[in-house]
Amino acid sequence: MIVEHATHPQFVSNTYLVADGEGGPAFFVDAGGPVEPLIEAADRLGLTPTHVLLTHHHFDHVSEVPALRKRWPNLEVLISSRERELLEASAAGEDGRVPDGAIEEMGSIEAGQSLRFGKLEVRPLLTPGHTGGMLSFLVGEHSEPVDPSPRAAGGTGRARPSAAPGGFSGASPAVFTGDTLFKDSVGGVKAPGHTTYTDLRDSIMGTLMELPPDTVIYPGHADATSVGREWDSNAFIRVWRGLDPEGSERCTALGQPATLVLLGADYDGGTKAWVRWEDGSDDIVPGSRVERAV
Repeated sequence: MIVEHATHPQFVSNTYLVADGEGGPAFFVDAGGPVEPLIEAADRLGLTPTHVLLTHHHFDHVSEVPALRKRWPNLEVLISSRERELLEASAAGEDGRVPDGAIEEMGSIEAGQSLRFGKLEVRPLLTPGHTGGMLSFLVGEHSEPVDPSPRAAGGTGRARPSAAPGGFSGASPAVFTGDTLFKDSVGGVKAPGHTTYTDLRDSIMGTLMELPPDTVIYPGHADATSVGREWDSNAFIRVWRGLDPEGSERCTALGQPATLVLLGADYDGGTKAWVRWEDGSDDIVPGSRVERAV
């Protein structure tokens, strides 16, 4: 599997170019990083990108969709239907940041479907929390016979029913996790379109951590990691597993009294905080919005 990536210098957001080998079909995951290096990589490797798969609707993951469509006008851009609704609502709002041309002719893809790109199969996994319709994309080689129809043979991608995660043959699979799970950190649940802490925890522990340990994680921001590494080393996951204790320090978070359950690392060099409110509910918030007791 070929995975090329580019990272935005300000947002630290990643755009990925993925293919099963040189000279074949390819696709992008997200479109927030500078795309010029990936356009050059596609030309150098003789790749033919046909799709852009978007994990979620935030500006730092969709901002370069028009630039990719300018280079490949027939690119099919797919996002979950819930995330498209959130993107359209953002475009209609006064403070919405949606690049011109990002929404037009955008299609939908949901968990339970799959796409084929040569030897690779892409399976969307619903991983809400950071946003309501967030998708992670599980990618691997599959041993099942390829659909012999002309479209499938051309590698342009074809949606069809898919089984549960796993079951790939060949090299280790990879999963593109958007803003659900990062190296040493997890996504927050206070961004536009968010759902709940419980959704985020269940997406990580009940979906992503159920993948094989050697599955490579390509997050929406910063460095790649693996399921096995995060299972052993991610501070949030260790507490969820019962390996490390919860904290009990009193604090103020987002201006409200709370308990600081965990202050962990974040992908940008800062911190991410798991807090518990007075009513017993939990949230994941930026560590910069937490004031610790003196």
